[in-house]
This record gives sequence, C-alpha cells and structure tokens, in this order.
Amino acid sequence: MSTDTGASAQAVGAVGAVGTDEVAGTGAAGGTAGAGGAAGAGGAAGAGGSVGVGGADEPAGAGSGAARLQQLFEGHRLTPTQRRIAHCMVRRAADAPFLSSVELAELAGVSQPSVTRFAVALGFDGYPALRRHLREVAPAAVAERVAGEDAYNEYQQAVQSEIDNLRHLASLLADPAPVARAGRLLAESRPLPVLGLRAASAQAGGFAYFARKVHPDVRLLDEGGTMLTDRVDAAVRAGASALLCFALPRHPREVVEGLEYARSAGLTVVTVADSAFAPVARHSDLLLPAAVGTGLAFDTACAPMLLGRVLLEAMCDALPEAQARLEEFDAKAAERGLFVE
Repeated sequence: MSTDTGASAQAVGAVGAVGTDEVAGTGAAGGTAGAGGAAGAGGAAGAGGSVGVGGADEPAGAGSGAARLQQLFEGHRLTPTQRRIAHCMVRRAADAPFLSSVELAELAGVSQPSVTRFAVALGFDGYPALRRHLREVAPAAVAERVAGEDAYNEYQQAVQSEIDNLRHLASLLADPAPVARAGRLLAESRPLPVLGLRAASAQAGGFAYFARKVHPDVRLLDEGGTMLTDRVDAAVRAGASALLCFALPRHPREVVEGLEYARSAGLTVVTVADSAFAPVARHSDLLLPAAVGTGLAFDTACAPMLLGRVLLEAMCDALPEAQARLEEFDAKAAERGLFVE
C-alpha cells in the first residue's frame, strides 16, 4: 500500500523514461536504458514508445529477475498502459511468475483485459502463456521463491524487499556519472532549494539538515500551495540555478505543478523519485530512481534516503569549502557541548 493511503506499484529502476531529460543509469541522450536505468532524453516517451532494457553494461548479478523481464520487453513498442504493466512486473520481478492476470491488473492499476493485450503484444497467446514462460525461464528462482515464502514472515519479507531495493540501487550506482553531475549542480546553486511534500518531506528535511552544514544557503520547501511558487520565485531572485526534489508516492499534484513552475522559472531540476515512471519525470532534468518498499501498510523509503546521502557526498566533493565548514561546525559543537558523547 502506498504512503498516505491507497495502493500503487512502484518501480525498481526503470523500463523506460516518460519525457525525462536524463535518468541515472542511462547512456547517451535518446538511447535506451543501461543497467536498470531508464531511457535517456527523447527515448521511450509518449504513446507507443519502446521499452529500454538493461544490456551488456549491467553489472553481473544485478537483479537477474528484473533483467530477464527487461530483455523480454526489449524491442516491443508498448502503449503507455502496457508500459505501466511492464514497470509493475519489473518492480515485482520475484512475484511476476506467480501473479494472476487479475492480481497484476490490480497492482498496475489497469484493467484485466489490458493485461491480456499486454501479453499478446509480447507475442504470447495470452497471459497464462506469458506466466508459464516466466516460470520456465527461471525454475531455480521459482523454487527459491517458494522456499523463501515458507522461511519468512510478512515483516521479514518487507525487510528482504528493502534489501533488494538497496541492491538494485547499488547496481545503478555502478555508473557514478549521473550522481556526480547532480552533486555539481547542487553545489553550484546559491541558494539551493530542496523540495519535498507529504511522504517525501522527511527525505527533503533530512537532506536539507545535513546539506546546511556544508552549503552556505539551503532552503527547504516543504509547504505547497501558492507559498511554494512564492518561495521558488524568491530562490530564483536570490540566484538559485538548480532545485532538488524528493518525490515519493503517492505523488502530490502540487509537486508536479511546482516542478513545472520551477523549470519555467529557469531552474535545473534534479529529482530523486521512486521510479522513472513517476509523474514528476517529465518535469525533471536529471532523475535519479530509488525504489520504495510496498510490503507494509505504509511505503518504506530506505533506498531514497540512502540515495539522498549519496547525493550529499557528491555535493561535498564538488564544494571546496565543505571540509572546512564541517571542521568549523565540529569545533563549535564541542565548545557548546552540543552532543553528549
């Protein structure tokens, strides 16, 4: 179930970008996705776009189930609804061989006939044939899944799912270039606005808290409505060149509208989102995906949190004065007895 309320299936990495200028893990603009990443600028956008898949660049052992599914989708031109189903299957790669068409439809938020048409679009007689194929190509994974279900209770399964999300994030970070570029963009923006509403406010707040220790002017944007546009305008007037956004499900309309406004005001938008399929994708210049866990009543966001810390590290690397600022803070903290240890 999705954070706040309601259910939605989230992506682990991406099967294709929807209007995003750049996505972590991609190759050249306009190309298809690299390891677990999404299509670059101009790739797989709009109705009937093809689905990008992991290729030879994918690290060995990184999400083999998801990789097999991506290979299955390669070369097929899918409608937006069918891409949504594909995204859901990649996100639930371990579950895909066991899902009925009705269950998959519910997870993807589409109709059951759409799942059948999706299977036919991939060249199968129907969804049962697609599911049978998935079980045949990975019998070891099927056996492991059955054994795993017997071994873990629901809480342990939720933790295991988050471990899988972190492993996938590690595979995406095999190419550090997108994160390094994001770090430079954030370091150069003075001030640096950091946006996160509702479920994402904790991620944005945590980033802003630590970023203020090394960046001279970080502005947390955690309030929507007309105040959001006012504060974006104020940041632009003060000289901001980039905005960092944390976007997690369920995605507030205000975030999408806020990013659209920020770009129209001239800001370069860097977004940490649960998926390259997220509604914020088309309004982001650089999107860094990190999946959320959906095994509990409320989503878990370990991977987005960790990706935020990785971005902090990249920003510190791009700020020559970062180390001096940290040492100054430590000295003042010691003088004030700020911490008990």
